[in-house]
Amino acid sequence: MIITQTPFRMSFFGGGTDFSGFYNEHGGAVLSTTFDKYCYVTVRHLPRFFDYKTHLTYSKTEQVNAYDEIQHPAIRNAMRWLDMHEIRLTYESDLPARSGLGTSSSFAVGMLEAFYALKGQYVDKRRLADDAIYLERTLCKEAGGIQDQIAASFGGLNRINFSIDGYTVQPVIISPARKKALNDRLMLFFTGFSRFSSDIQKVTEQSMKDKTAQLLEMKSLVDSAEQVLTDASADLDEFGRLLDYTWHLKRGISSGISTGSIDAQYDAAIQAGALGGKLLGAGGGGFLLFYVPTERQDAVRKALAGQLHVPFKFENDGTKVIFYNPEDYRETR
Repeated sequence: MIITQTPFRMSFFGGGTDFSGFYNEHGGAVLSTTFDKYCYVTVRHLPRFFDYKTHLTYSKTEQVNAYDEIQHPAIRNAMRWLDMHEIRLTYESDLPARSGLGTSSSFAVGMLEAFYALKGQYVDKRRLADDAIYLERTLCKEAGGIQDQIAASFGGLNRINFSIDGYTVQPVIISPARKKALNDRLMLFFTGFSRFSSDIQKVTEQSMKDKTAQLLEMKSLVDSAEQVLTDASADLDEFGRLLDYTWHLKRGISSGISTGSIDAQYDAAIQAGALGGKLLGAGGGGFLLFYVPTERQDAVRKALAGQLHVPFKFENDGTKVIFYNPEDYRETR
């Protein structure tokens, strides 16, 4: 039996510049972090007492005998690609899917790591990120960028740069005290809505062809935000104001990114004292992240009393195997 633990991510700046159609020509960059909310993938070989060969438990339960019978696209394609047979797979998560936190990519990374471990193979974080990108974008043909798979694999607070030659992951070097100060000023709220990221991404990707200027400005904000974090003398509150600025830029890319209800929640938080914030992920629902001075956080909680507040802490590890008990397995066909 193998159990993997893979964190979710929140992207602060640069989202949208991780699409190949943009970064191959202009380069791209994002500033993001993983945090202490995870998905868990448990994989083992299915005992041979059943009239089916594969048992899957996620939001649905599947009992199948062939790859083509599997409904879940990522599981189906990953099992066929890696030649996995007679599997019992269970997915659990601290937070809901389709919520703007890269949950599907975290699942892809954790599942691939579990499959490799079940085969007795060690795969490093870059290989896991690359394989998850290939699984979601090529095999599953899902629209979207590539930052989520990288963040989930590597973990930590990073600047990720994209170009036609690939990507680099650069940890943001700040003191533990300043990192804690940033964490303490961030508040996460569930909007009450969920959506399929790939559906929003398809519309956004089409709109982005005419939004090069906005995306270039969003990319430049990665530099500005990183400078605020790494300059110990800089006012950390500027990070919050930059979040507000990038949110309004992002809203202008596609009409599907925000909704009237999300705008109302955002405005209520700003009026209560938040300096800035953004909707995480592709848009249309999920989680709102706000930067709020500590003395205004009670007021923001009251202003958003109808939304679930989710406290969190940054994490640094990325995906990992937390239980490893290999089996002596021989396939029967």
